[in-house]
Amino acid sequence: MGKDPENKGTSNLPNTLTIFRMVSIPVVVICLTFPGKLGSFLAAAFFGLAFITDILDGYFARKYGSITVLGKFLDPLADKILVSVTMIMLISLNRIPTWVVILIIAREMAITGLRSIAVDEGIVIQASDLGKFKTIFQATALSGLCLHYEYFDVNFHVVGMFFLWIALILTMWSGWAYFRQYIQVFFPKKNKK
Repeated sequence: MGKDPENKGTSNLPNTLTIFRMVSIPVVVICLTFPGKLGSFLAAAFFGLAFITDILDGYFARKYGSITVLGKFLDPLADKILVSVTMIMLISLNRIPTWVVILIIAREMAITGLRSIAVDEGIVIQASDLGKFKTIFQATALSGLCLHYEYFDVNFHVVGMFFLWIALILTMWSGWAYFRQYIQVFFPKKNKK
């Protein structure tokens, strides 16, 4: 009997990296509760490390064909929780505008809902390149906003806000692209006018 390409095992490297990302979420939260540079630096370090594991788990899953049901569930969930919780913590520290966080989280919830409906109908709405760029800019922005303070004459709050505005544009743009793709798939006749 050959190997099942849809590896059902849960103990593999990609899943381990995803679980590490989940575990890092409360660590980032705890670090952000400490005032001053040290807590902010540690929060940024753990957040950055968690984002790197996101890149690595996808790479290893594709390279070794170790895609699991658990991984398919946990990977996007870990990303969304990490980003959402970090942004919410940054609101309490007055490092990020509340309305930006609301827009980003609302977009994530809406797109997750649309993709769930599509999956129920047997249709897969693929992640776009815009969505990938959005993730990169969000992670860069939040790393900068976690750092917040000035290091080596660089004001990381300003850097973080710069990348946040780009991330917000990409978030809304990619959200619209998903929504348009959903409309084209589910209501094709209405788009043939």
